Amino acid sequence: MADVDTFNPEMVNLTTADPKDIICFLNDEGNDYNGKLGLRISALFVILITSTFCTFFPIVATRIKRLRIPVHVYLFARYFGAGVIIATAFIHLLDPAYDEIGPASCVGLTGGWASYSWPPCLALIMVMLTFLLEFSAEWFVDKKYGMRHNTHDDNIESTITTGAAHEHAHDKAGSAAQSHQFLHSADQDNNAPAQEGGAAAVSSGAADDASQEKLDVEKVDYASAASDLAFREQFAAFLVLEFGVIVHSVIIGLNLGVVGDEFDTLYPVIVFHQAFEGLGIGARLSAIPFPARPSKFVRALPWLLCAAYGLTTPIAIAIGLGLRTTYNGNSFTANVVSGVLDSISAGILIYTGLVELLARDFLFNPDRTRDGKRIIFMLVCLFLGTAIMALLGKWA
Repeated sequence: MADVDTFNPEMVNLTTADPKDIICFLNDEGNDYNGKLGLRISALFVILITSTFCTFFPIVATRIKRLRIPVHVYLFARYFGAGVIIATAFIHLLDPAYDEIGPASCVGLTGGWASYSWPPCLALIMVMLTFLLEFSAEWFVDKKYGMRHNTHDDNIESTITTGAAHEHAHDKAGSAAQSHQFLHSADQDNNAPAQEGGAAAVSSGAADDASQEKLDVEKVDYASAASDLAFREQFAAFLVLEFGVIVHSVIIGLNLGVVGDEFDTLYPVIVFHQAFEGLGIGARLSAIPFPARPSKFVRALPWLLCAAYGLTTPIAIAIGLGLRTTYNGNSFTANVVSGVLDSISAGILIYTGLVELLARDFLFNPDRTRDGKRIIFMLVCLFLGTAIMALLGKWA
């Protein structure tokens, strides 16, 4: 920070002054709190209600069937929320991080912070760590259940490196019970392994029944393992996503509790911001394939996680109000903490938004609808959520 004992803002020589001193002085505005305690307290309850309702809505829509919520209402919530998550990563997290610890900020011109552009670096680190976490979880579960997802790719690699196409084809029969493609292929499921000579012709009906029963058991075991695999992978990714969103919500709540003249503008903007973000959280959670017979704790997880998001910002606002006369969101330390957390959260949401939401649902989803009108509706919702959340970045 600028040394107030040596830096005189009223007598600045631009040819000799250190740019760091000027920028740090301009950024260090102190505590901006200007009263309006009643409105700030009301913001706590308004945000609690709106964000909680929007977060719970996709879960309620998918789990309480008797409500008969129209499918297009659910699709709107899901894909509008996906667009919100992506815009939040770039506009509401990465951009503020540049203002807080970027090269042109007070922090970014000081000490080791001046040696590198840290916001994109921290975001990149989190993108790669999030990928590594998800890949490690999938690899571990694949090994545990002995499943193989890329048999075709393995055939290509073996043919190129050893030319052993026929050997690999012969081995395929032995590993068919472990092959993802085999257990989901009707043609292969209906073909019994070839028998030498005329043994197949004299096989008894009892042997056929036993073979079919064994295959049925293999299908059930695989279905159970695949369901558990999908749940573990996607739930782990969701926890990372919610961590990034909650960190961002804490910073928003603290600032809303102590901000000055900007409060009148930020109040309605943050209400919509948290509501839309809640839609994204709830929609992502509603799409996770939970086990058919979960434990009581697993059954309660969606409700607990939605409640955690709904409570985060109001609690942070309450903390900000408690510190309203002492907390300085523009201080050097506050900028370092906010900038680092914003950068980390941006990396998490960039990976989750582009990979878990866009790529998983649109590019690599084998169950993607072929209804052109529905696809167009989903894309419109996605781009609408992205555009509106990006627009909100003009104020918050």
